[in-house]
Amino acid sequence: MLRVTKHIAQRDATKRVTYLCHKIVVSSNSNYSTLNHRFGGGSYHRQQQHGSNGQGSGGQHFRSDFLAPHGPKAWTIPPNRGYGMVVVRILRGALKLRYLLLGGAIGGGMTLNKKYEDWKDGLPDLKWLEEALPQGEKWSQFSKTLMEIGGAVKDVIEIAKDDIKSKTTVAALSLSQDESRKKYDNLQSQVETLQTEIMNVQIKYQKELEKMEKENRELRQQFLILKQNKKTSTKKIKKSLIDMYSEVLDELSGYDTSYSMADHLPRVVVVGDQSSGKTSVLESIAKARIFPRGSGEMMTRAPVKVTLAEGPYHVAQFRDSDREYDLTKESDLSELRREVEFRMRASVRGGKTVSNEVISMTVKGPGLQRMVLVDLPGIISTMTVDMASDTKDSIHQMTKHYMSNPNAIILCIQDGSVDAERSNVTDLVMQCDPLGRRTIFVLTKVDLAEELADPDRIRKILSGKLFPMKALGYYAVVTGRGRKDDSIDAIRQYEEDFFKNSKLFQRRGVIMPHQVTSRNLSLAVSDRFWKMVRETIEQQADAFKATRFNLETEWKNNFPRLRESGRDELFDKAKGEILDEVVTLSQISAKKWEEALNDSLWDKLSNYVFENIYLPAAQSGSQNSFNTMVDIKLRQWAEQALPAKSVEAGWETLQKEFIALMEKAKKSPDHDNIFDNLKAAVVDESIRRHTWEDKAIDMLRVIQLNTLEDRFVHDKSEWDQAVKFLETSVKAKLAQTEETLNEMFGPGQFTRLTHWKSLTEDQNKRRHVKTELDKILRNDDKHIPTLSYDELTTVRKNLQRENIEVDTDYIRQTWFPVYRRHFLKQALHRASDCRKAYYLYSQQGAECDINCNDVVLFWRIQQVIRVTANALRQQVINREARRLDKEIKEVLDEFSEDEEKKSHLLTGKRVTLAEELIKVRQIQEKLEEFINSLNQEK
Repeated sequence: MLRVTKHIAQRDATKRVTYLCHKIVVSSNSNYSTLNHRFGGGSYHRQQQHGSNGQGSGGQHFRSDFLAPHGPKAWTIPPNRGYGMVVVRILRGALKLRYLLLGGAIGGGMTLNKKYEDWKDGLPDLKWLEEALPQGEKWSQFSKTLMEIGGAVKDVIEIAKDDIKSKTTVAALSLSQDESRKKYDNLQSQVETLQTEIMNVQIKYQKELEKMEKENRELRQQFLILKQNKKTSTKKIKKSLIDMYSEVLDELSGYDTSYSMADHLPRVVVVGDQSSGKTSVLESIAKARIFPRGSGEMMTRAPVKVTLAEGPYHVAQFRDSDREYDLTKESDLSELRREVEFRMRASVRGGKTVSNEVISMTVKGPGLQRMVLVDLPGIISTMTVDMASDTKDSIHQMTKHYMSNPNAIILCIQDGSVDAERSNVTDLVMQCDPLGRRTIFVLTKVDLAEELADPDRIRKILSGKLFPMKALGYYAVVTGRGRKDDSIDAIRQYEEDFFKNSKLFQRRGVIMPHQVTSRNLSLAVSDRFWKMVRETIEQQADAFKATRFNLETEWKNNFPRLRESGRDELFDKAKGEILDEVVTLSQISAKKWEEALNDSLWDKLSNYVFENIYLPAAQSGSQNSFNTMVDIKLRQWAEQALPAKSVEAGWETLQKEFIALMEKAKKSPDHDNIFDNLKAAVVDESIRRHTWEDKAIDMLRVIQLNTLEDRFVHDKSEWDQAVKFLETSVKAKLAQTEETLNEMFGPGQFTRLTHWKSLTEDQNKRRHVKTELDKILRNDDKHIPTLSYDELTTVRKNLQRENIEVDTDYIRQTWFPVYRRHFLKQALHRASDCRKAYYLYSQQGAECDINCNDVVLFWRIQQVIRVTANALRQQVINREARRLDKEIKEVLDEFSEDEEKKSHLLTGKRVTLAEELIKVRQIQEKLEEFINSLNQEK
């Protein structure tokens, strides 16, 4: 089968190439007339094959068993046909799909949409190749012609591409600037929205992943303990000195985000112009390429606090994560860089380019100097169109905040490959540290500076004589060869080799040996860092002792009987109270549920019952038409709108009962109003998310249809209840109609006299119209709902006699409430008459002399409401209350992870003061622990 398929494909390809060869030769050879004669004007003619030798009437060398070429006899090709096979291989191998375009451009005989089935009409005669293909010198000329044609077609294709591109450019430029900007803004907003959603999903995924990893570790430890079948005492791991100090800094940053305190703990602040190499300096000190790279674009968008510590393994870890990244593995390094970039972009919200949120990580490894560094976004002089308008100012303010700390060590990075006069960072550093008592100057890219700058100029920079800025020390480093894939070891080796062979050392005294290499720089920075820590830590601890004393005194004066509870503790307490209220839903009695559901159902359905079922049927004029219309409308209602409306009523009832329980809880003596905003937000969000189960609608539809099929009142008590239901409903509608009439006709005579009110012109006019309409109703007590043309004309003429001009629409608007009040009063009279007519109804049924069809209708409505309320009650108790409980728990879990939402919902002096006091205690405890360890190390 595979062989047959293969030869079919070869046959079809040969047919396509044969046709193309024909077109080429027709355009480039003098044998056009012979070819035209053979093909009959360019069309194919298949000839029948006869005889055992496989030759047809035209002398072709084809066998009739072509589809089985592996048989006893195979088809042969004449020697001169080798040229044809050469052409076939050239066109199939080189031109491939372009043979269509080439054939169309040269021959112009066949369109591109000729179907593949048309090419399988038959195998053409290939004998024409013997006469058509040129021989000897003609073949060389023919080959040259083919190459020229191919080149020409290629030029045509390139010209067409350029033309399309130019037309596209012109069309794009033809758009107005406003339209282009508008489209760009729309696309930009869509991209930002998608990025935000992706970031939120990734943050949620990351938190869940870390939570699962933590649980996995705990379960593994428990398993090992059980497996050993013995008790193991958990030893407290002693933290390193720098880790303890880093935790103090993290706590301090969370407590004092504005950096408004007089004194701060020391840290190394890395500042410099964008792309000056400051991130590379930090990576060289950390001995790992831990930050993402960009081609000239801003990559550092938020402060990154890196705590360096010595350890047996070279690893990195974020403050809020338990995962460790092995910095000796390139896969872990790549994941770490992606995580840093993701956290930076996630911290930027609201269209901002940079953020003040600190990303904290710890890097441990052999030979690392202990210190805490903060990498800041690079200072820029020009903003691009994709940056926020305040980016430049934001970076300047952020840099000043960190450098203004009187105990901050400023690591000022200067790009040695550019002119020093172009630097922006030196002036900024000079403003914050004019005497240079805490500034260390670093000249980067010295390998490039050596080729571009004068050695004397470099000497002046490193001796502090070129800039007016002063510093504690001046250092020169090389942070790489501009290759992203170079490892830190390769970069450090390149740095050492460069300084050994640099021309700067050939002249004695240009640069001192201790002023070069990242190793010497890290030693100097670490030494200065710890010196400043020892000088300031005691002072900082004393300041927090005083702060703690003041806060505790304020708490005792304002909240003497309460314990200091932070937001997390208060949230957990509120969570328990909310879940307790959900449990009380199941304790509501069945009777109370059904009463509430009955009221809610009738409130939701009454308007439809009156306007679409009862009034049209009652005003139809006969009992038979009344019953027929009622049956039709009730069935349509039950099949379509009634189930959905019932579910709406059930959901609203559940919502009202739950809110009522929450309001009732507020009146208890133990109620704490600090939770009110949080509880209200949780309830609102849970109710917004909650939807009734879909299958409830189908279940209700069946129950309601079956209930409405019953058309006979079974006993006297049900009859009395139906009459009462009818009277109550009609009276309620009558009260609404009276209110409408009062607004339309104005107050009565007594009210006008006692309250000093008067009628408006429209009210006075409508009173005259009402007088005429009342005459019509008095003459015909059983008037139909509409006025006839004659009646409208009579009313208009009677009013014209009193010089009152009104149109027919005005009369109809007045007639509608007047007639409705008249009809409802009659319905009340019929209900009163039917109250004692059950005996006649039970004996005569629908043939009862007294018209009590409306009582039966309201009995049917009452029955369907009753069974619906019962079904909804069971659904609420068995399903919906549990589903609502589940959704409330989900909302509470989401709120518990959202610190911003908790701070927004749990507010007040009590919360803020407790939070501050708790934070100060934590910082003071960590400071004291660190000071004790520091004194022991001395």
